[in-house]
Order: sequence, then structure tokens, then C-alpha cells
Amino acid sequence: MQAILLIRVSPRPASFSRRIAGELAERLVRRHPGARLIDRDLAAAPPPHPDRAFYEAILSREPGPHPVLDESERLIGELEQADAVVIGTPMNNFTVPSTLKAWLDHIVRIRRTFASTPQGKQGLLKDRPVFVVTASGGYSGDAPPASPDFLTPYLRAILACIGLHDVAFLRIEGTARGPEATAQALSAARAWIDDRLPLRTPA
Repeated sequence: MQAILLIRVSPRPASFSRRIAGELAERLVRRHPGARLIDRDLAAAPPPHPDRAFYEAILSREPGPHPVLDESERLIGELEQADAVVIGTPMNNFTVPSTLKAWLDHIVRIRRTFASTPQGKQGLLKDRPVFVVTASGGYSGDAPPASPDFLTPYLRAILACIGLHDVAFLRIEGTARGPEATAQALSAARAWIDDRLPLRTPA
């Protein structure tokens, strides 16, 4: 493994998604000494939301570079360089924050990262492990009182669209339910990392 891409989304420096995503990325670096960490902080440098010029350039079939797509190419290039991806994001209003959606809009491009075929969309990127660390103040899924989770199925679908199928989700939940619930959530998250990415011991 030569490069790891870390996508950080929350604008809060001490957010749980940032903290645990950083620990997970550091674990990958420790498991692969010499791997380069590409740190893409979407809060510090948010990608521009696509405008009319952006979409016209995407749909254009004219040969040659389109300067309006330069930022998109930079973001796709970072993804192409990475052997593994770590995304740390809060769940905002049941789904992804707008900055993460903007990043996805830049990297999910027809004829660049996916093709439209009679059989449906076909991803053009090489598959690689993607770890998504999500944080929410409450609970979703089967744990009452449950809230809808549109983030997980959306990210699975949109990443699969460009060829990324090896996606694992680490959910940190209940962070607004008091110190004890938060401590339990962080402990469970770190146990998840230890189980999925144990440190190698010398033979």
C-alpha cells in the first residue's frame, strides 16, 4: 500500500468522526510503513458546488481539457492514487453533509469515473478498500429510538457507481446521549478498528 486518502468532513476540529477516522487512517499507515497519507479536509477547503459551467463541461464531448474541471481532476487524481480511502463524516439531517456531496459530485463523472451502458452504470475506477466513519448524536437502524439513515445506502450506491465496492462502515452513535454513551461508542469504534485492522506482531 503506497497511499491512503483521508477525507475529513466535519467543520468541528474535535468531532468524533474526525478523531476516529484519523485513528483509522493512522492504523493503516502503521500497518503499511512508508505509505503516504493524502489529507483532504473538506471543511478547511470545501470543493465548490457544481454550477452550470461545470455540468456543461461534463456533458460536452469536445476533445481537449476543460479548465472548469481542473478541481474535479485534482480530486479524482487523489482518489486514483490511493490504495485505501478513509472518509470521516457526521450524519447531517439523516444523510451526507453538503461538502461531502459536493466532493462526490466532482468525482462521479460520466466517461471519467463511470460509463453509461445498456446494462446500467459501470464503474471505471479500480476497486480498493473504503472505510467510512460516521458519527451521529442519536441512533439509527434497529436501535430505538431509531432515526432514518439515508447516508449508508446512498454512499454504498454512489461509490459502487464508480467501481468502489469494498466499503465498510464504522458507525459512532449516541454521542448526544451523555458521557457514558459517548465513551461506549468510542470504545466500540476502537474495538472495531482493532478487530478489522490488527497491528501485526513480529514473527
